[in-house]
Amino acid sequence: MSVEDQPVIRISGLSKRFPGVHAVEEVSFDVRAGEIFGLVGPDGAGKTTTLRMLAGVLPPEVGTATVAGFDVTRDPEGAKQHLSYMPQRFGLYEDLTVDENIGFYADLFGVKKAEREQRSRQLLQAAGMSEFRARLAGKLSGGMKQKLGLMCALIHRPKVILLDEPTTGVDPVSRRDFWRILYSLVAEGVAILTSTAYLDEAERCHRVALMHKGKLLFCDTPAKLKARLGKGVLAVIAPDPRRVRDALADSQGISSLVLTGDGVHLVVDDTQRRSAGFSACLRAAGIPFDDIHQVTPTIEDLFVDAVTAGGAA
Repeated sequence: MSVEDQPVIRISGLSKRFPGVHAVEEVSFDVRAGEIFGLVGPDGAGKTTTLRMLAGVLPPEVGTATVAGFDVTRDPEGAKQHLSYMPQRFGLYEDLTVDENIGFYADLFGVKKAEREQRSRQLLQAAGMSEFRARLAGKLSGGMKQKLGLMCALIHRPKVILLDEPTTGVDPVSRRDFWRILYSLVAEGVAILTSTAYLDEAERCHRVALMHKGKLLFCDTPAKLKARLGKGVLAVIAPDPRRVRDALADSQGISSLVLTGDGVHLVVDDTQRRSAGFSACLRAAGIPFDDIHQVTPTIEDLFVDAVTAGGAA
């Protein structure tokens, strides 16, 4: 196994309870150097709790977790020397400029001045923020604040970076820039563990763990996850997708339905056999639609079907 394939993050049987809630239940996975690994799921899935345990902020009740070879429970300070944790609300100082914020975190991590200047220029260029170095952080847009937070987290070249829903509420341009920075880190051999509630972002990761109510449903590459659905997906293109969903919700052969931007995805047992029946049903109900055709399954189709139909294994 090459250095790039070595797991830098290892967690096994990790569990955490809060009063009345099993936030994380026996979760296990690993993340290799030069890999973007996504924790994907809705609010309350256990993503933040998992990241906080890895960052040494919360102690796990059961299970083990290591970062860069350091046990996060027995030696959290050793692990922290090799990672950066960017929570949902990163601690930027809004009365400091972009440069001053980066400089503060460089001092915090003990980065030497010469290296700081080179690294800062590199990160600012990658984020498209070179011209905003003198702007107060408090005057930045939400997306630019997130990119600045990432730059501060990366100033000391960590081996591992933990990102808690970094693109939530971020504009499309900043979101694209953010992912471009992450891909550049892959080339540097950084292990990236990022959480997101956006199922489409799972497609950008090398591997994905789908979580729901504290449990890990599936863990694999996006391509293999979609292949394992084992069912067909029909897309109904219609001007009023909600009417389509409500009309077909109780139809035979459908295990789950997902609203999309221009219609509905139906996860079905047999696409060819069911298509004509759904068309007839919609026409009889007087619900307009443009087309029904088979499509390639998405991560969202798999996730919704697993949660709705109990398909997790």
